[in-house]
Amino acid sequence: MKLTYKHTKLACYLAYTIVAVINNYTPLLFIIFQKDFGVSLVELSMVITANFGIQLIVDFICSRYINQIGYRRAMLCALTLAMLGLVFLGTLPRIISPFFGIIAAVITYAIGSGMMEVVISPTVEALPGDNKKSDMSILHSFYSWGSILVIVGTTLFFAIWGMGKWSDLCYLWAILPLFAIIMFTKVPIIHFGEDVKKVSYKKIFSNGIFKVFLVIMLCAGAAEIAMAQWASLFAETGLGVSKTVGDLLGPCLFALTMGLTRMFFGKYIERFNLFDVLSVSSAVCVAGYLVAVFSPIPIISLIGCAVVGIGVAMMWPGALSLASKHCAFAGAALFGLLAMSGDIGCCIGPTFVAQISSKMSIYNSPLKAGLLGATIFPVILMICSVSLKRKTKNMLKIDTCQE
Repeated sequence: MKLTYKHTKLACYLAYTIVAVINNYTPLLFIIFQKDFGVSLVELSMVITANFGIQLIVDFICSRYINQIGYRRAMLCALTLAMLGLVFLGTLPRIISPFFGIIAAVITYAIGSGMMEVVISPTVEALPGDNKKSDMSILHSFYSWGSILVIVGTTLFFAIWGMGKWSDLCYLWAILPLFAIIMFTKVPIIHFGEDVKKVSYKKIFSNGIFKVFLVIMLCAGAAEIAMAQWASLFAETGLGVSKTVGDLLGPCLFALTMGLTRMFFGKYIERFNLFDVLSVSSAVCVAGYLVAVFSPIPIISLIGCAVVGIGVAMMWPGALSLASKHCAFAGAALFGLLAMSGDIGCCIGPTFVAQISSKMSIYNSPLKAGLLGATIFPVILMICSVSLKRKTKNMLKIDTCQE
């Protein structure tokens, strides 16, 4: 059978699902790491920071050399590291110092995840077709479906075989990258921006619009991951529900609303102005955080988590779509640099929540104070999106007058 660009999209969907597994499986084990290995809340925040910190370093390096490496070669290397990282996560904490074993596994799969982030979006963007914004939204919805897969799959596995078998589940999740490796050895691939003259980083970073997009991506990553990484622990410790209920009604509900929102915009995105979408999304995100923090009723707080999922859904793919239009001069480096900024936000968001939570509490729930502080990120994103909309409008007026 001859493979087409449709199969390339499917391979990219699977790859984004794997990124979700990498980023969301380990946080589901935080309670286990605390109880079985004595890992502290601060050390758990270091695990999150290590994951996204390594990813942003890889983003920066790969954005510079991705064309020399080649998309296919980079993706195969990334998937291999993702597979090894999951295997290490199930093995190393039991044979060496648990915390350092976890960190070693995280570093391994984070390198793979960072490389995938640099390659997946431009691979889809480069494929033939006229619905680029729709394709980007649908692609990123698979991060949400991957999150639901790993949450529901892990919950069911623990319910049947028990939490003591968590390391065996690491090996099962490692099968997904193996399937993706097989697919990426055969699907056709086009490089994004091959016809764009290579631009120096100095020129890219000197562009004002690009700088604003960097801030938007940072805030998008922080707003999303601040809730995604702590939703399970927040539900269990702050709302007093069981781990099963916490996982299903915390991060799973968050991922479900995020995925459905991305699928909706994937179908109807052409009817909306993406700058307006980002602004409204920011307001919805703030509202969701406030409901989660201040509602005295647990189920309403969980609904707040779900509303945050709606709010953050279009932040990342929307920013990428807008940047690919307004900063196309950056070529292939664009997606890597934006992913780097997003991962900086992914590092800052959860760590910011942990640091505030360790110093103060609201309603005897430390995480509520941290989540309240996280509202600063969607507020900044809203200001940037409104400012950028005005700036691009003014530039369009100037270009029209010159014509």
